[in-house]
Amino acid sequence: MNWKHIKGFLIDLDGVVYVDDEPIEGAIDTINYIKEKGYPVNYVTNTSNKSISALHWKLKDMGLPVETDEILSAAYATALYVKSCGYARCYGVVDPEVEEDFKNLNLVNTQPDVVIVGDIGRQWSYDLLNNIFNMVMNGADLVAMHKGKFWKTGEGLRLDIGAFVEGLEYVTGERAAIVGKPSASFFEMGLAQLNLQSGEVAMIGDDLESDVGGARQAGLYGVLAKTGKFREEQLKHSQVIPDSALSSIVELREYV
Repeated sequence: MNWKHIKGFLIDLDGVVYVDDEPIEGAIDTINYIKEKGYPVNYVTNTSNKSISALHWKLKDMGLPVETDEILSAAYATALYVKSCGYARCYGVVDPEVEEDFKNLNLVNTQPDVVIVGDIGRQWSYDLLNNIFNMVMNGADLVAMHKGKFWKTGEGLRLDIGAFVEGLEYVTGERAAIVGKPSASFFEMGLAQLNLQSGEVAMIGDDLESDVGGARQAGLYGVLAKTGKFREEQLKHSQVIPDSALSSIVELREYV
């Protein structure tokens, strides 16, 4: 990978910058270092249980000089997407913490035009899934913030919403519109915030398929951080080949 081509970075959050509320060692100092070197940075995350405002304050508390318009979350992007589609009635399977990002949508409990699926942790139940199933069977579209398989927490790996989205697609026969990574449109939004072209930007993430594979499909450089959810066996079995692999984001100092 020729790092001289890189003029800016898109950086994943959970698993690259922090795990839960704990910063990954050296990550904050490294990001501050590359920003001091003049590289613009935007944070792109599939996190769907925190609002843009909550993510902003979390990063500020960790010591990152960041503005809200430098953060793009799957939840926020989904709210923009659903609004742009003109849905009149929306049913949101969303964590209360992200409802702030959905304030411009008409959220209803019955007869929706669209069902929006995000991360609600342990609140999933048979009754909820069955309710969504019937809404879709009665004509509602299905939109998912992302389709992640799992993620890393301080307690270990945790099942992500991809399992529920895949199950709903299977039983309804309908394909969900996926808004977050690895969707090309999501990376395009991140590029627009940086005001750079795809060939000038490296995406750094711990998810080989969604972060690295999605970025490469969108024309960006895909850089794998071997932290967070990363497992060495993934490299052996995946068809995605990163442009570069770092032991952690700290190793970025050697190239910029």
